[in-house]
Amino acid sequence: MKKLISIILILVIAATALCACSGSKADYTVGICNYVDDASLNQIVSNIKNRLAEIGKQNNVTIKVLEQNCNADANVMSQIIADFQSKKVDLMVGVATPVAIAMQAATEDTKIPVVFAAVSDPLAAGLVDSLDKPGANITGTSDFLNTKAVMDLIFAQAPETTKVGLLYDLGQDSSTTAIKEAKEYLQNKGVEIKEYTGTNTSEIGLQIDKIVSDGVKAVFTPSDNTVMTAELSIYEKLADNGILHYAGADSFALNGAFLGYGVDYANLGVKTADMIGQILIDGKDTATLPVMTFDNGTATVNTDICEKLGLSYDTVAATFAPFCTKVQPIKTAESFE
Repeated sequence: MKKLISIILILVIAATALCACSGSKADYTVGICNYVDDASLNQIVSNIKNRLAEIGKQNNVTIKVLEQNCNADANVMSQIIADFQSKKVDLMVGVATPVAIAMQAATEDTKIPVVFAAVSDPLAAGLVDSLDKPGANITGTSDFLNTKAVMDLIFAQAPETTKVGLLYDLGQDSSTTAIKEAKEYLQNKGVEIKEYTGTNTSEIGLQIDKIVSDGVKAVFTPSDNTVMTAELSIYEKLADNGILHYAGADSFALNGAFLGYGVDYANLGVKTADMIGQILIDGKDTATLPVMTFDNGTATVNTDICEKLGLSYDTVAATFAPFCTKVQPIKTAESFE
């Protein structure tokens, strides 16, 4: 009997040890830093978290998420990243280009995997060697904007347009390539270009008066987080003066722009989480895990702005349809439901 009890105890201890061992290997901590509080980026974070919870259940593991927002403050961003490092997170997620760049710089020696989300141009930002083979401890999802497609929509809606305003933050890496492409497109058409820049929401707000006084009727903004943050405070003045704001994300249209064109950010968040799962659970190497890009042919049109400007949404949608994979309506709101 004593011998039997001893065998049972040994088996129990062994089983407990095995469970503890597998538990330590199966539990992961992910640190997410969002760049700024705006509808698109918040939608990404929400979908990353929800999808990671699903992935955890599917694989019988626990994925703990530490979520922070630096609110575009570089010092706060550095503190958040340092905190993630001190807590020995298994992977960091940088939402938007500035966060991704900071995380890459901070993890070059430690080799903590970094997955970025919504980086418009990973190559131009110097984050990866190539989209197919990133080459280091960082990979992720890109919301690269098809600038020509947005320009085509401007002239589909108003072929007689002779002057276009470019509203953006000079310090936003996400705007650099798109603004360059927009200038090339407009110059080739012989259209006058007016540039309006600011580095914060207050400065962006001041540019609206200049846009109005210059008689600009069409304004383009790429997927610029500074302008996105300001949209709720500028859209009414633009609409009151008959100015159509074309921008590089559906969240702009949600917050009052006439049109937002680009990727499905909810889906981008899900796919970002899938990449995280591949790295943590499947053991994929960031250096060889390709950056994911998306078909960004969805045009989101604000029906409230259409009504205010005396435009028929159905007519606008029919005009845009040949240039998009999808046209969808949206009403003005602060955030996605």
